[in-house]
Amino acid sequence: MKQPSRTARVERLTKETSIAVEVNLDGEGAYDVSTGMGFLDHMLEQLSRHSLIDLSLKAEGDLDVTYHHTTEDTGIALGEAVSSALADRRGIRRYGSAFIPMDEACVRVSLDISNRPYLIWRVEFARPRLDDMDTEHFKEWFQAFAQAAGITLHVECLYGENSHHIVEACFKGLARALREAISLDPRAAMAIPSTKGTLGGEVEV
Repeated sequence: MKQPSRTARVERLTKETSIAVEVNLDGEGAYDVSTGMGFLDHMLEQLSRHSLIDLSLKAEGDLDVTYHHTTEDTGIALGEAVSSALADRRGIRRYGSAFIPMDEACVRVSLDISNRPYLIWRVEFARPRLDDMDTEHFKEWFQAFAQAAGITLHVECLYGENSHHIVEACFKGLARALREAISLDPRAAMAIPSTKGTLGGEVEV
């Protein structure tokens, strides 16, 4: 049986944000990103490029009030798009991990596309702001993405000093781990990678 196209489009509209996302999980890492936040744009471009997920993301939000809403909602919308494109997660490798060094920093990312969202975030920053963003917003982005995508996600900064290097290594680590986990396993054909025959629920093996 031929593998169906793994693409999705999601639109998220609230009183605070308006977001449109398109993904192709079997792309080449092409991106077209605009959130109104230059640094977040850069991180999402890194995510696309290193995961090889084609990504189009356009967001408008109440940036005059706070960056929090747009940051969180882009994570939700992108997570929903990835989940939709994965469908029942048939044929994927499911697990992925990456160690990403960036100058003095090193980050480890491990994930399970389990349909049971959970985030472990062991990342600390030396300063409260990075360019135009509060550093606490990055945890909110990863939390929103993991929840909406149905991913068990562990992100740990093993060491590092420069906040830019740490954040960028987190996004690149997510990208490389995702690239591994969403890839199709030729030995598993169209099988769902679970002894239960489905992914999700209280207990998963």
